[in-house]
Amino acid sequence: MSLFSSTFKSDPYWWEDAPPTRHDIESLPSEIDVAIVGSGYTGLNAAIVLARAGRSVIILEAEETAWGCSSRNGGQISPGVKPGVGKLERRYGREAAHAILREGHASLDFLADFVAREEIDCDYQHCGRFIGVHRPDRYDSMAAHFRESSRIVPFEWHMVPAAETTDELGTETYHGGAVLPAHASLHPARYAAGLASRATQAGAVIATSTRVDGIAAEANRVTVRTRRGTIQARDVIVATNGYTGEVTPGLRRRVIPIGSYVIATEPLDPAVMQRIMPKKRVISDTRKVVYYYRPSPDHTRVVFGGRVALGETDPKVSAPRLHKVVSGLFPELSNVKISHSWMGFVAYTFDEIPHIGQHDGVWFATGYCGSGVAWASYLGHRLGHKVLGNAEGRTAFDDMAFRTRPLYTGKPWFLGFALAWHKTMDRWGP
Repeated sequence: MSLFSSTFKSDPYWWEDAPPTRHDIESLPSEIDVAIVGSGYTGLNAAIVLARAGRSVIILEAEETAWGCSSRNGGQISPGVKPGVGKLERRYGREAAHAILREGHASLDFLADFVAREEIDCDYQHCGRFIGVHRPDRYDSMAAHFRESSRIVPFEWHMVPAAETTDELGTETYHGGAVLPAHASLHPARYAAGLASRATQAGAVIATSTRVDGIAAEANRVTVRTRRGTIQARDVIVATNGYTGEVTPGLRRRVIPIGSYVIATEPLDPAVMQRIMPKKRVISDTRKVVYYYRPSPDHTRVVFGGRVALGETDPKVSAPRLHKVVSGLFPELSNVKISHSWMGFVAYTFDEIPHIGQHDGVWFATGYCGSGVAWASYLGHRLGHKVLGNAEGRTAFDDMAFRTRPLYTGKPWFLGFALAWHKTMDRWGP
């Protein structure tokens, strides 16, 4: 029996409601105040700030608007910072580490306020997150992590013992978990469409099918070369994150593109959805190679994502593997078919925190390490203010070195080894 539905698509489920759109313009301007490369959350949020401040702005997109991970992610909203408090303090000192944690929670508040203020129709739901404990020995360490973090930046959280896990989630796989009520969800493609609408209403121009072939920074201007012509810009923002390419080799050496794979099921019986996801939360677990999932905004399907191969693969290959994992969690889904399977590239950094600033004469914000819905929105907004020279552009990441590694040029040849190690640690490690 095929696991794929008769209407299976290898496009994101989110594109059913909000497919990426074309923005055609007859010709490119020869001069502009700000040229932004990339039309995802980072670039669009920066464009809104800049255009509303009166700057002339063009967004250059190689594909269609928000074609990359901004319309391919799981729509989960968290202030995630991968390193724990102790690791952050050892690296950056107590004050800087605590400032990073505060930025994370500020990103949550920013996105909630922004969506409400702008009246963006994107199924924003203040649903909370459940984090399942995949091994019994991880329960106490997770509680200790949240206890320590909440002393620095107060936030709501509570642990769920193993015996009460099924109140949160209809599976007996986890050994308890934690609930973070402040986390949220949205429809990622509809959010991107709302951002694009606000940006163009403010006066920004979006040029799709306009690949950038070269960027050369000089003393008082930056030359942007595209296949449709050349633009002289006062400032350039590179907002390509997991799709950063050879045009900006310095940035490319500092981000690690990692494919994240997602499936959506066919619509399920309402009683099944209520049984397996009664709280309608976003869900993740304590693995390093994490699984993340949620109900669709209308609570009719399961949207399930994760990494199921050591190398990049075809979404049709990853789909049965993800289906096997989700069926292990929820046996009643064993015969449910897959309606959509897709992937997108997120960007990690070697120090596992985001970065923002200038490099080789261009502005950037990047490296959201899997938490890009909140981080890209927040840092895109901050980046717009940085370009304007406003104090509101200041962040905790400003003075942090953005390092690469020897022999790394942007193609993560080591990724398979790293994933294999993390999977081993998830199963057997401390």
